[in-house]
Amino acid sequence: MAIPTHWTVEHACSHQVAHDLSKRPADKRAGFARWLAGRDCSDCWKATRDADTESKEEWLAAKRAAEQQDAADWARKFDMPSLEGSQKALDWGERSRHQLMTSAHTALVVEGGVDEAAWTELEEKARSIHRAGWWIDQRDAQGGDLPELLDAADENDRGTENPFR
Repeated sequence: MAIPTHWTVEHACSHQVAHDLSKRPADKRAGFARWLAGRDCSDCWKATRDADTESKEEWLAAKRAAEQQDAADWARKFDMPSLEGSQKALDWGERSRHQLMTSAHTALVVEGGVDEAAWTELEEKARSIHRAGWWIDQRDAQGGDLPELLDAADENDRGTENPFR
């Protein structure tokens, strides 16, 4: 007797779907049909995935908006200059700058013993970096590395008063 190639499977979502398993080896069809029975049908799976994607996207958008607001508040509080770049880079750069600077303050001042005078000098160096892309490039850096990173920045990363640059 031949092994069936078409199986009607009752899925976990209680829908019955006919599946063509002819492309699977004969000895794997029954096991695959059993595996399918433990899953939602394609339509239910797609509907669940799409709903999850929408809720994740909403969550991420809300998280990004909160991070952006925190970064903007921090920049105003500590008199940080506006960054230069595309709108997408500006937002991302502001968040990256905020995260790196707060991480550096914790690592260097709170835990590392750097005095306020040295921190103020470091803040001034950070204020001179106007290119959003530089801050984005440093997004994965450790806070304790900030002094070395700021020293390594070149003139293209720093702002200028020359509008014709």
